[in-house]
Amino acid sequence: MPMLVNGDVPKISIIICTYNRSALLVKTLRSLLPLENLRAAEIIVVDNSSKDDTAAAVKRFIGDHGAGMDIRYLLEPVQGLSAARNTGILASRSPLIAFLDDDAIPCRTWITTIVSTFAQRPEVMAMGGKIAPIFESKRPEWLIKPFELPYTIVDLGNRIREYPKRLHPCGANMAMRKPVFDISLFPLELGRKGDSLLSGEETWLFGQIQQEGHSILYHPEMAVDHFVPANRLTEDWIMKRYYSQGISNAMKSEGLKGKLLLLGKTGAKVMYIMADSVLSRSQGRRLLNKCRLESIRGTLHMIWNRKRESAAG
Repeated sequence: MPMLVNGDVPKISIIICTYNRSALLVKTLRSLLPLENLRAAEIIVVDNSSKDDTAAAVKRFIGDHGAGMDIRYLLEPVQGLSAARNTGILASRSPLIAFLDDDAIPCRTWITTIVSTFAQRPEVMAMGGKIAPIFESKRPEWLIKPFELPYTIVDLGNRIREYPKRLHPCGANMAMRKPVFDISLFPLELGRKGDSLLSGEETWLFGQIQQEGHSILYHPEMAVDHFVPANRLTEDWIMKRYYSQGISNAMKSEGLKGKLLLLGKTGAKVMYIMADSVLSRSQGRRLLNKCRLESIRGTLHMIWNRKRESAAG
């Protein structure tokens, strides 16, 4: 396939947002080189104001490999994954946008699978696929199935299918048609900022897509391997992750009806946790219930803070 020339519209824009992980980023960039149909893609690396040598590392990579691929480096000074993603979206030239984490390694047919699926299935507005972990250290005994999603481990089987309710593609490996962002860009108040573990921006966006009645597809051949660092494989980290998820849940609830619905769900969760705790024997189940309580604590903390702010304001 010939190289894209100036003015040609790439078939897909691959956006890689990064923050202070230059060594992992370079591994991800190198993993793109053997991909099928790479020359039909543009690669946009968005540096979210890293303090390490990310800028120099990307520029070196472009110097070494830029002749064989369409790749750009952008700097986004506003801290936050949502801000970085939005910068990539606004800079993209393709009608298809794919997001890849700066520590993810796509399979050889990743681009081909995304482009051909969107071409063959016009009703599909977004898609995602398998995400397999690369653990830096041994997988902990307590990392049971319910913890896999917080660690971005995804395997919904080997059949192409719609995502089941309450599940959607993960940011490490997701793609959508650009008109999705006519509805909205990623909300800046949600998503990772620096070392914070806030999330929820993807859930919010995919919720908007589903409300519009569009299809979101799981494709097992849209597969990536995803690095899980040792410092995240601790009970302390996963509890903080759940606490932050509780904050994110509260931030997404709007108006009195939304808050009442959230409080009702939170009350039901407490009852379920109390019942499940009596039956929990394994280390993993006990930790899961502690994490669920941390999520509730995060939700209530956020609601209380908002209440105090509105009373003061």
